[in-house]
Amino acid sequence: MLTHASHTPSRILIIRPSALGDVCRSVPVLAALRSAFPAASIDWLVQDTFAPAIASHPALTRVVPFVRSRVGKVHMAAGRAELRALLGTLRSAAYDVVLDCQGLARSGVLTRITGAPLRVGHADARELAFLAYSRRVPHAPGTSEHTVDRMLELLAPLGIDPPADPDMRLHLPASLDHWPTRTLGLAPGQRYALLAPTSRWPGKRWPADRFAEVARRLLDSPLGLAAIAFVGTADEQPQIAPMLELSQRDPRVINLAGKTSIAQLMALVRDASLVIANDSAAVHMAVGFNRPMVALFGPTDIRRVGPYRRDADVIQHIGPADRLDHKDTAHGRTLMERITTDEVVTRATRALAR
Repeated sequence: MLTHASHTPSRILIIRPSALGDVCRSVPVLAALRSAFPAASIDWLVQDTFAPAIASHPALTRVVPFVRSRVGKVHMAAGRAELRALLGTLRSAAYDVVLDCQGLARSGVLTRITGAPLRVGHADARELAFLAYSRRVPHAPGTSEHTVDRMLELLAPLGIDPPADPDMRLHLPASLDHWPTRTLGLAPGQRYALLAPTSRWPGKRWPADRFAEVARRLLDSPLGLAAIAFVGTADEQPQIAPMLELSQRDPRVINLAGKTSIAQLMALVRDASLVIANDSAAVHMAVGFNRPMVALFGPTDIRRVGPYRRDADVIQHIGPADRLDHKDTAHGRTLMERITTDEVVTRATRALAR
């Protein structure tokens, strides 16, 4: 099957260290590799904090954690020791094939260090990462630009055609079964919506007061929601003051910002009757668990990085003169503010009624 090796590979490494949403939507590569090579050992190098997103996947043999918080501090003894340990692990594993799904300088260096005979990456990988590859895969003009489809192109040197229906499914340990309903104080069968109202980038944030208004209207409607939970990191709480205030007034609105692990966040998405989120990892988790969703997008090209094959679940208002630059905070906020509470409630109502 291999075009650059004389035998079926026995040891394969996927390199996709970050970010969380990107890790979640890289799962189809793992699933396709396992389908093609059922007896192979398939490892995944991932940032340690994001490892729970893939650690329970049945197609995965082993997680190779990349402890970025320490490896990045090579000026310190602990950082150098961590880096040496990682490089030693990569060299000693004797991988036959390495797929660099990140395509940046760091991932390219790690790819090259493995010494694998077949090192695959995109021909147009950034930061000169393509220099690390023994096989550079060009992107076919006129084909899908979505990140998922582009990553699946990396399977071609292994004789694997991109699947017509990529397997996006995420997996969690059994220990998280029923965790969301217990945490939210719900009885079996009671439904909840999950809101992810934060974002690292200000230009990707829908106004927090509108999230609060949507939460209030959904709970007051006859949709049968017993609770609305909202999530984020602890340091993102200043972004969502209106949601925090609403949770203090209404016990049905439950603040979990800064109170969940990544695996617990994924469990909340998995069991939710509806997910409403900015452009964030929660969107890609909702795809991986096939949950009803309303995704709020502004300065982002959904053809490349939107929820995979779920464009119909996106609300976005852009015109010919608009720039898709999430680092332009003022313009991003203008795009996000075009989304009204009425249309979000309408979409949410429709999704809950399916």
